[in-house]
Amino acid sequence: MTVFVVSLFLPYTVHFDLHKPAARPDPPIRSSSTTDDLSLFALGIGNPVSTQATPAISTEHEQFFLSQKPSSFHSNSSYPPQLKDLPAITPSETLTPLWGKGLFAQPKSRAEDLPPVSILKYAAEHDRTTRSRVSSIPDIRQDSHERALKTAGWSVQPGDQGNAGIRNAINAASRTGALKEKTWVGTLGMPTGFLEDTRKFDIEDKLENEYDSLPVFTSDNDFDGHYSHYCKMILWPVFHYQIPDNPKSKAYEDHSWVYYVKINQAFADRIVKHWKRGDVIWIHDYHLLLVPGMIRKKIPDAQIGFFLHTAFPSSEVFRCLAMRKELLEGLLGANLLGFQTKEYCNHFLQTCNRLLCAEATAEGVQLEDRFVNVSEFPAGVDLKTLDTRRRDPEVGDWIKRMRSKYVDKQLIVARDKLDHVRGVRQKLLAYELFLNKNPHLQEKVVLIQVASSTTEQVELEATVSDIVTRINSIHSTLAHQPIVFLKQDIEYSQYLAMITVADVMMITSLREGMGLTSHEYVYCQDGKCSDKHHGPLILSEFTGSSSLFEGYDLPVNPWDYRQCADAIKTAIEMSASERERRWSKLMNIIEHHTAEFWVSSFLEKLSRVHNEHSLRDTLSIPRLSVHELAEKYKNAEQRLFILDYEGTLAAYGSSTSIVFTSPQRTLDVLNNLLYDERNIVYVMSSRMPEEMDRLFRRVPKVGMIAENGCFLKEYDTENWIEMANVEQSTNWKKSVLMILEYYKDRTEGSWIEERHCSLVFHYANAKDPAGAIRQAGDCANHINDSCQGQHVHAVIIDGELLIESTEWTKGTAATRIFEGLKHKRQSLGLEAPEFLMVAGNAREDEIIYRWANSLAKDGVIRDVTTVSVSSRNTEAMATLTQGVNGVLSALQKLANLS
Repeated sequence: MTVFVVSLFLPYTVHFDLHKPAARPDPPIRSSSTTDDLSLFALGIGNPVSTQATPAISTEHEQFFLSQKPSSFHSNSSYPPQLKDLPAITPSETLTPLWGKGLFAQPKSRAEDLPPVSILKYAAEHDRTTRSRVSSIPDIRQDSHERALKTAGWSVQPGDQGNAGIRNAINAASRTGALKEKTWVGTLGMPTGFLEDTRKFDIEDKLENEYDSLPVFTSDNDFDGHYSHYCKMILWPVFHYQIPDNPKSKAYEDHSWVYYVKINQAFADRIVKHWKRGDVIWIHDYHLLLVPGMIRKKIPDAQIGFFLHTAFPSSEVFRCLAMRKELLEGLLGANLLGFQTKEYCNHFLQTCNRLLCAEATAEGVQLEDRFVNVSEFPAGVDLKTLDTRRRDPEVGDWIKRMRSKYVDKQLIVARDKLDHVRGVRQKLLAYELFLNKNPHLQEKVVLIQVASSTTEQVELEATVSDIVTRINSIHSTLAHQPIVFLKQDIEYSQYLAMITVADVMMITSLREGMGLTSHEYVYCQDGKCSDKHHGPLILSEFTGSSSLFEGYDLPVNPWDYRQCADAIKTAIEMSASERERRWSKLMNIIEHHTAEFWVSSFLEKLSRVHNEHSLRDTLSIPRLSVHELAEKYKNAEQRLFILDYEGTLAAYGSSTSIVFTSPQRTLDVLNNLLYDERNIVYVMSSRMPEEMDRLFRRVPKVGMIAENGCFLKEYDTENWIEMANVEQSTNWKKSVLMILEYYKDRTEGSWIEERHCSLVFHYANAKDPAGAIRQAGDCANHINDSCQGQHVHAVIIDGELLIESTEWTKGTAATRIFEGLKHKRQSLGLEAPEFLMVAGNAREDEIIYRWANSLAKDGVIRDVTTVSVSSRNTEAMATLTQGVNGVLSALQKLANLS
């Protein structure tokens, strides 16, 4: 079994040696374990690109970080280094360069320019640029560069693009044996449009045979439209609650969606080509949201998992995307969808419920033909390799230098991308407020802020520089500078030293998937490499890590500057015992949620749910054998039947067409069964008790379950038992009715049915069917959000929105029936019934199938048969394709045996 690890970028790229002519590649060899452990920082990724320091009173502190000792790999005579010489970990959150502008000798992008700001001008501009491209004079410098690359030698190197957290986790799982066979799938992280087919074949052959990697080659134009335009201009802002509202955004979306589809299709085609039965496909992040659905269309039984590393926004934000349904349907091609936190899971479920009108449960999304599980899997860091890396002599040297440089200072450290999501501006304003409110601490505290910009955000950079200049101008002295602001990344050894000697770490992201920098900080605060230890963590409540840390960090709202300033003071003045208490709790959490645990837990659950889905597939479930059923029936002394009404014993009709009468055949079959005193029959329905009495007034001995378990009438009795608290139901119905009235007024042709313990919003006959579906989705989302504490759930079923309590179901009623029957028989010295048959067709019947199957599994009942007459995937043991006629025929045959 091979696990395809699919992400936009491979952990490898290609470096072209312009001083070495091309040669035929060596014969392919299988990769060794040393190639699994790669490091971005080993290549100097994240090293300063520019030495420009933010204006301040003095640049001495900035120069201190720029006076870097050469890393061990720089001492080699050749560049880049060999893979075997590289350290075995990358920082969990790397600040990668722009695509097409990396640190390697690589081709330049041939992508077209961005679309014009005006949507109306886009078509004309596209035609103009297409014509001018034909007659334009070629770029001599680019042509010269490409000619040199065509004859240059090349080598595979660790990539400088992509999610380092994925690489670290996969490497950790591979090292420990949790992941045995893997194949990476992704792009090379560089423009490949200029590469000739023979060169592509050589690169592909080497990567596939020596590095367990399948490269995906795309045109530069397609990739730029996908990554630089749609992913970065549309998806990334929306997923981080930064809704694009400038004129370019719509142009980018219209222009780049086709490229997003193309790249996703290229990935899907590449995977399908190499997939073998039994392989696992694990797709990562927002760049590839359509891939699960694309693969599912071509391989219906594939085992597909998807994990989103970013946050998932609320339905109100996600619905702003023009292609929202296509994106959701693409994701729902997976068997298992993983998110960083429970909050993101809930957002996704609510979004599917609202925009797709799909039934969302606590476990996932129920589609027409299958179920998609949704779960949280908090990502972690590779602690073992991190521990090894921080003991490097170079890290120890930087620890000594920083301790000497900032002796008797309280260090607050931070490392962020300089963008609108990471909250650097908010952090600096809070720090300024802290200094103004606490003059006695001004010369005791230093904030070291590493802020690398990977995009052109001139206004934000200017604002941040102004704040830094103002703070340093007001609060600096000849011997003290309160902010050290580095507008570039630092070496990994410096980063590890910085978080080791820190007194406080401060993260103020406005929205972040997890934030593994905080995990690395907590681990490095164990005091094993420095006398500084147990430093508090100030963490934005909008990061995934904050929900994981259970309040043992100092959670803050980045927009509340006073709270952030007070948190800094609290952290600085916190007692040693309180520091240790909080740190110990945080350490226990990150030691449990490691990178290896993240990989193994996801893959284990993916395997489990895939097996469950396969068992539920109607193609895998056998047809009901009436002959075998009859044999079980004859061998039983006591038999229990629990049968659904609409769709099982009688055909569906309108909500009023079959209230007062049941088909004569149905009544005859039930009476024939009940003629044998060894048979006990219950009919279950969502209808009210009085309706059930009218329907079955000519079947006096039948037991009944009304309103899906809220009422029970035991067999051969006249009185109904209230299973649910009717008074409590009346209370929640008042608030829900107000919501339903609101949506009814906006949906012409809809109406509300009020039952004793439930409500139904009927919209099947609405004048505007599409609008009615949208209103029903919004209504369900509204009710589920506002009534969650009252244990009320709204679900859309075939043109109806059913609102009922989650505390009472057909399953709870069936349990009451069976326990009562068993107790009665035991009092007479008899055993429990030996035969149980459950038949149904609707989604709400799944819970009673599950209950009956568990009785069979535990050996409580000897012969259990669960039957579904629906074409949906189901947990029933057997199916009947003949529908109502098939059920009635089978029951009549059993009655004839008595």
